[in-house]
Amino acid sequence: MNGTRPHPGYPAPAAVLELLKPVTWFPPMWAFGCGVVASGVPLAGHWGVALTGLLLAGPLVCATSQAVNDWFDREVDAINEPHRPIPSGRIPGRWGLAIAWAWTGLSLAVAAGLGLWVFLAAVLGLALAWAYSAPPPRLKRNGWWGNAACGLCYEGLAWVTGHAAMLGGALPPATSLILAALYSAGAHGIMTLNDFKSVAGDRQMGIRSLPASLGPDRAAHVACWVMAVPQGAVIGLLLSWGRPVEAGIVAALLAGQVAMMRHFLASPTERALWYSGFGVPLYVFGMLASAFAARALT
Repeated sequence: MNGTRPHPGYPAPAAVLELLKPVTWFPPMWAFGCGVVASGVPLAGHWGVALTGLLLAGPLVCATSQAVNDWFDREVDAINEPHRPIPSGRIPGRWGLAIAWAWTGLSLAVAAGLGLWVFLAAVLGLALAWAYSAPPPRLKRNGWWGNAACGLCYEGLAWVTGHAAMLGGALPPATSLILAALYSAGAHGIMTLNDFKSVAGDRQMGIRSLPASLGPDRAAHVACWVMAVPQGAVIGLLLSWGRPVEAGIVAALLAGQVAMMRHFLASPTERALWYSGFGVPLYVFGMLASAFAARALT
């Protein structure tokens, strides 16, 4: 047995974990937590539901999307990221596809135990995960559609899942659904940030990510506007709903983002990762403040 593969033809557990990309699980788990907060349901007596939902949002549905994406992106990754588990051969043969299908089934099984609307949200999220990467739709070939699908899965559906899970699988109220939709729209810009690192490979493989199709400068401006405008709408809604404190918090966090956006726009290719690390956290803290407003309204 060597250090990377326990048996010829089989992937090592470490390679499978890398395929599932735990670092990407945080955004949907955070959004799920925001849905839990927005529900107004106390965690006491509901810890099992909350923890199962977190497992569903991150290590299951999100991890499934990563496995699907890596399988159908193996040729692109061979150019952009040849060290990834599939192009490097650490996950051999068709194991990457098998893992993607297995995680899809496991995700659906867990979602079915959390109520109707949780299950429906999981079905939609998994369908978008496959449509994003797999032909014929392969939504990621178009940065507008692909990023919209990712934003909906990572933020909106995860938020709705958290709220619905705490309600026993019932449909959340309109206030929560509207906030989830707005933060999903803003997440389109966050998804664009991830594409700056792979412009060369995307252009070579015909993937029209926004940085590849619009150019880095224009794509960076689009991403910033797409992130900022929905947050402005959230601020207006919170004020109209009589929640000035939470509106002020979101406004202050947006002001911090705008200041960082100016630095990012001066050199977007080099600073996209920087903005992801420092600007995006302000975005997600605004989500939490909005969730507390929705909780009070509930």
